[in-house]
Amino acid sequence: MSKYLLDKFLYTVDRDPALVERYRENPVSTVSWWEREMAGKLLNCTVDERTTWLSFTGEERRALREHDHVALFELGAHPFLTLTLFIAMFERDHGPLEYQKAYARAMNHISLPYPDIAT
Repeated sequence: MSKYLLDKFLYTVDRDPALVERYRENPVSTVSWWEREMAGKLLNCTVDERTTWLSFTGEERRALREHDHVALFELGAHPFLTLTLFIAMFERDHGPLEYQKAYARAMNHISLPYPDIAT
């Protein structure tokens, strides 16, 4: 499991409006493409430097493909990164603060201590 890679996915997708829409409309294809093409690129690196050892586990891949923010949190993804991306994707389908409240209710069963979100 790589909390770093989950957070990197959430961070990079959230910062590109076209990727937000792509992930909203076709998460399976987007996750596969991102893992193949983007996972190995170094963040904020000006040269085309890559690594080949990073990949999602099956559980991480499933959670990303199903937009399962609860599972992502339980796997250690940072909740602020998940929340901001999911707001960008789904808030428009709800009234004011409805999505945020539903997001919180879905995680209501999780109690302290929370999963470690340090990277």
